[in-house]
Amino acid sequence: MLLKIPGLLTNEQVHRCREALARASWVDGRTTAGHGAASVKQNLQLALSDPIGIEVGNLILDVLGRSPLFMSAALPLKVMPPMFNRYEGGGTYGNHVDNAIRMLRGTDHRVRTDISTTVFLTDPADYDGGELVIEDTYGSQTIKLAAGDMVMYPGTSVHRVTPVTRGSRISAFFWTQSLIREDAQRALLYELDNSIQQLAVDVPGHLEITRLTGVYHNLVRRWSIT
Repeated sequence: MLLKIPGLLTNEQVHRCREALARASWVDGRTTAGHGAASVKQNLQLALSDPIGIEVGNLILDVLGRSPLFMSAALPLKVMPPMFNRYEGGGTYGNHVDNAIRMLRGTDHRVRTDISTTVFLTDPADYDGGELVIEDTYGSQTIKLAAGDMVMYPGTSVHRVTPVTRGSRISAFFWTQSLIREDAQRALLYELDNSIQQLAVDVPGHLEITRLTGVYHNLVRRWSIT
């Protein structure tokens, strides 16, 4: 399931993130790429231990935890701390698939990358290129969102970032391990949850809302990995 979440961050929060990241020290992005991905990766990133990256990442995680749309679509079990990348001067990232398992920074815990997420921090008018292109069942999906918007998509997807030929594209990215391992099952639960919420608005107090809510939670019980 590919899902866009507009306005995850407010304009003021985007400004705070950008101000902080402007003071950060960027390093070669290939240092965090797997063997195959390193050959097609040309960008800059913040080191995992960079205090500015940790500070801005915590801001994003705090906002994310209050997003009903993210919680409904992801059903998160573990969320990796956000990382940050910068593309400029022709910087690009060719076709690749994210590593299936990543280590949680500073721990021995592993996270399965069920869901990949990008939070855009640069206004699209400020740079040329830099589209996130995701291959899915319906073909190539080209994503270039407003600053503060977020897109989430299956970690199994082949994807790429096209060369940035003008300006600079700065984004946060991270992975989520879901309670529901299969993307198709998460999509069904997301649609069911949305339908229940809409029914609660359209026909509040209807007895079938309770029945459908029970179906939702029983499916979560059946499909959950915990």
